[in-house]
Amino acid sequence: VLLRGLPGYFIDKANRKGIFNGRIVVVKSTDTGDVSEFDNQDSLYTLCMRGIVDGQQVQQNIICSSISRVLSATKNWESILQYAHNPDLTIVISNTTEVGIELVNESILLRPPVSYPGKLLALLYERYQAFKGNAQSGLVIVPTELISDNGNKLKTIILQLAQWNKLEKMFVDWLTTNNHFCNSLVDRIVPGKPNAAAKAVIEAELGYKDDLITMSEVYGLWAIEGDDHVKSILSFALADAGVVIAYDITIFKELKLRLLNGTHTLSCAVAFLAGFTTVKQAMDNALLTHFIKYLMIKEIAIAIPCPVPEKEASAFALKVLDRFSNPSLEHQWISITLNYTAKLKMRVVPVLQCYYRQYKTVPENMAIGFAAWLLFMKVVKKEGDIYLGELNGQNYPVKDEMAAYFFDLWQNLSPDNLVKAVLGNASLWDADLTLLDGFIEKVTDKLNAIMQHGMMAVLNNN
Repeated sequence: VLLRGLPGYFIDKANRKGIFNGRIVVVKSTDTGDVSEFDNQDSLYTLCMRGIVDGQQVQQNIICSSISRVLSATKNWESILQYAHNPDLTIVISNTTEVGIELVNESILLRPPVSYPGKLLALLYERYQAFKGNAQSGLVIVPTELISDNGNKLKTIILQLAQWNKLEKMFVDWLTTNNHFCNSLVDRIVPGKPNAAAKAVIEAELGYKDDLITMSEVYGLWAIEGDDHVKSILSFALADAGVVIAYDITIFKELKLRLLNGTHTLSCAVAFLAGFTTVKQAMDNALLTHFIKYLMIKEIAIAIPCPVPEKEASAFALKVLDRFSNPSLEHQWISITLNYTAKLKMRVVPVLQCYYRQYKTVPENMAIGFAAWLLFMKVVKKEGDIYLGELNGQNYPVKDEMAAYFFDLWQNLSPDNLVKAVLGNASLWDADLTLLDGFIEKVTDKLNAIMQHGMMAVLNNN
């Protein structure tokens, strides 16, 4: 839904202005769901943008026609490889979540390879062969996963995988010289499909049914690192000021990654355990609003691990608070918990370490966020491949690559020992968080307090 809500929107806008004149072939890389909804609607979908701009509520409904077709990697792999032969193919965009850009040593001759880097390398090798290594056949590759230096990381993995597959040096030279892997940052809250009741209301207003209705906020930013060649290929950027192509996007990345995503990550278990389903519901509660606002402005904004002017960080934080309060979006806290542990490592731990370097004290609300995460990760049972936690007698899914690890820990350790084991697990964080003075004690105290008195009582005493 992020790709539909941001790149798909920008490309549709550029097409309507006669700037880009290109369409998107979507490759669905997982087996969940199917592509029939897209086939049934000629890949058209309605983007419903809702938000507050300069104090005024804004609503826009746009039928996006930027997608030409949707293919399944599992079922249509041979057809997908044929697109490598198309000279009009110039850009590859991905959004495979934080755990999607990882090295998996596998043959690119698999039909298809399992990992996204494996699939991408197979496509690039097919293209190299189809165009006999022509320098003009290289692609601009723009990952949008929320990973620091995502383009650089993807390129490194692709080169490692090429070496593992023993691909020839001439291909590796073409890969390195003629393809552009761009670091990028996307910033738009895209909850996706509304619930049934909201969908019915919207469809009544629209006058037609749409099984692909996609909700998003109005605000949108796509910052991409690139040179003049990249700018010439990504010509859709000219259609909207929300697309920024620059030689360095560090400041955009850090503000968004830390203040929006980091705050989301530290707040989602807090709000979920407090009984709130959506971000907007939490922002309507004084205790949650105070927690989120203090966390963002007094702990994260002052410890962003790169030079950011304090005024700029504060201004961005206040804008994020308005976005969190958007009355038109149902952004589910449970959806933010996807790949929770990896998000904490990438979005939060660098800020936590920077805070300690600067202030040498425990950030209270970060500690609450870690404690709430640990309790959220209390897996109580496994059904097939699904791990479940429990809150007020109801099960919820724990969709995290470390779910099995926490299932075992919670069965065998006391809360105090569990905190020590997890915070001291350097393989999780690339650091030993128990070395942060007072942090383990504070997280332990908060975890025990939440378990004994409930989340709201802890927030009330904070």
